[in-house]
Amino acid sequence: MGDRREELAAALAEVERRVEDACRAAGRSRSEITLIAVTKTYPASDVRLLAELGVSHVGENRDQEAAAKAAECAGLGLTWHFIGQLQSNKARSVVSYAHMIHSVDRPRLVDALGREAVRAGREVDCLVQVGLGEGAGRGGAAPEEVPALAGLVAKAEGLRLRGVMAVAPLGEDPAAAFARLRAVAERVREEHPAADVISAGMSGDIPQAVMNGATHLRVGTALLGRRKLFVR
Repeated sequence: MGDRREELAAALAEVERRVEDACRAAGRSRSEITLIAVTKTYPASDVRLLAELGVSHVGENRDQEAAAKAAECAGLGLTWHFIGQLQSNKARSVVSYAHMIHSVDRPRLVDALGREAVRAGREVDCLVQVGLGEGAGRGGAAPEEVPALAGLVAKAEGLRLRGVMAVAPLGEDPAAAFARLRAVAERVREEHPAADVISAGMSGDIPQAVMNGATHLRVGTALLGRRKLFVR
């Protein structure tokens, strides 16, 4: 456990250096950026070690794994982000632990999340996921559909519209993709001034995301290492 703690501490320090460098290059303050540790396929023990090292935002992609980890790490004061594609039938479970859902991409999901949030007596932060390319499995609403979808989230009881999220398409310059995301984010903010979150940037494209206004970075591999297979 001591070796793993040292491993994570060194990785976190390197990620922090990269984020600070990106902020300096973009003329931004480090305080504008929220670092989310994406812990999918890694055990709750890693989440605990990261919490000890000062990480307070944790991201997960799969409900089955996320629900168990959130329960096991209850009491650590963590903010849980659900960042994977989400089926409507998982809405009740995800709403029970997630503070922010990054992957809202269709009206039916807005309805399901709102209904379950009201049932649970919670108000859940939501980001509209923007599809920026044809990358298989990346998900997201078409950019032209985002303003209307954002309006549905903003009106939904139990949900709070916070902004937008995207994944840079495979094989494309992430700077160009994130510039398009920024333009969509600005359109949403014209109608909803409080929706000021841009969730963009992962281990390989931190500088490009920060340069294009990202407020939340979702970093997994650079913090925890190469993914392990998830075993049910």
